[in-house]
Amino acid sequence: MIDNPMYQLAFLSVFAMAVSPLPLAAQEKVDLQSIHRIRTEALSNSKVMDHLSYLTDVNGARLAGSPGYTSAGEWVMKRLKEYGLEEVKQEKFPFGRGWTYSRFSAHLLEPSYQPLIGFPVAWTKGTDGVVTAVPILALLRTDDDLKKWKGKLKGAIVFTEPPRDVAMHATAQGRRYSDNELVNEQLAPEPGTPARFGAPATPGQPDFIAQRAFRRKLEEFIATEEAIALVNPGVRGDGGTVFASGSRTGRDMKDKLPITQISLTTEHYNRIARLLEKKIPVKIELEVKARFIEETTDSFNVFGELPGGRKKDEIVMVGGHLDSWHGGTGATDNAAGCSVAIEALRVLKASGLKLDRTIRIGLWGGEEQGLLGSKAYVKAHFADPTKMAVQPEHARISGYFNLDNGTGKIRGVYLQGNDMMRPVFESWFAPFKEMGASAITIRNTGGTDHLSFDAVGIPGFQFIQDPVEYGSRTHHSNMDVLDAIQKGDMMQASAIMASFLYLAANREEMLPRKPLPKPQPERRPGEDIPSGERSSNGASTSNN
Repeated sequence: MIDNPMYQLAFLSVFAMAVSPLPLAAQEKVDLQSIHRIRTEALSNSKVMDHLSYLTDVNGARLAGSPGYTSAGEWVMKRLKEYGLEEVKQEKFPFGRGWTYSRFSAHLLEPSYQPLIGFPVAWTKGTDGVVTAVPILALLRTDDDLKKWKGKLKGAIVFTEPPRDVAMHATAQGRRYSDNELVNEQLAPEPGTPARFGAPATPGQPDFIAQRAFRRKLEEFIATEEAIALVNPGVRGDGGTVFASGSRTGRDMKDKLPITQISLTTEHYNRIARLLEKKIPVKIELEVKARFIEETTDSFNVFGELPGGRKKDEIVMVGGHLDSWHGGTGATDNAAGCSVAIEALRVLKASGLKLDRTIRIGLWGGEEQGLLGSKAYVKAHFADPTKMAVQPEHARISGYFNLDNGTGKIRGVYLQGNDMMRPVFESWFAPFKEMGASAITIRNTGGTDHLSFDAVGIPGFQFIQDPVEYGSRTHHSNMDVLDAIQKGDMMQASAIMASFLYLAANREEMLPRKPLPKPQPERRPGEDIPSGERSSNGASTSNN
């Protein structure tokens, strides 16, 4: 029995709709009896939090190329087989060095003791056992700064930024979209908004490509100077929450291995930086056990299928990225989306509903390094976006549905400029309007794996989700853990995802497509900005 009044109302509403026709988009057939069966299973017998617990609590962080990612992939395959899926398998793609760490310890010893909160940056070396050293505050922002500090950093723990201001939190860190915000989200972007990611920075916006180029130069300089470690206060955040990811070097087999790098919570970083500004002697103890993995330079994607019937050679796909960063356990980014995808297929199987088309789940590796897994899959099976010579499978995929914006409930969908899908989605969302899901926007959203499909003309969609605490606390942080997940949101998303997959699989026609895109040239190194740092084609920002 569900004790949430919202879901009780949802059940009553679906009974009413089952005996009356939908007023919206009459040309689009919606099998409400089947949707009722799907909702009942998704809301009354949910297993989505169990999937989440195994992916996060048991398997832990799932950095691509790490043992944690490998074990999570094996667990996913086992669970998909338990639910009766067929063609359960992995497909490899080139990735580079793997990396993992098994110990992190940081302590301020002088002028008074304090344990330090943080974690190592991925693809950087460990320390040579326990090391004790004096930190140096060296503000390294430009090439001239590097020249100034040449020959002065040997044997030091280097702090490269001044103390960072910490503002009072006057508003809640978690929120849901208001009605007005959803209305604004559905407005078309201003004409002339750049459509491509990786475009030159406009005034007032950070130039990510230039930042990455200097960061690489900085890491190489620190290593050449034979410093012990490089310490930073993370990308942002405070209150013990550390936002950090990986080194810009180290993954490519041609790269030199970067020295130890550590991100500390802002308050602990600030204390040490202030002491150094005052010329007060400081001593720090560090230990990092990290290992580069070179036995294999491949990562993999995971797949499974619910076979269709009369149109079984045609497929509908659902997915999210299985990899995560390593500071937390990757719950909101993106065990949440993977768990919803797994649950949607479990729900369809348990409901006993017949499918015309085959439904295939794809859980992607290397998303955090630039959508590597989904790009490799699309190129191998459908089309190379640099040439746009489509393969036979391209004509047999109806569409792809992605979830990768954290724990927030589904509030609508991005059309990715495909306005032909509007009446379809209006009908599909109608049974879920009272659950808060109805917003449809022509806008594009970026930073996650639906882009790989959209880039070759396959209908690919990411859902609009409530932000909750994604941008403020969990995205790429040490607090990206299961406790941040909202169970009701996951149940709602699972019901919607399973319903959309069922409707797409049994729709008489395949989903309408935009014209085939023109070939896109290969991007220069540094143009593929990692997820969470792209702006959407409009006002929306996706942090995946």
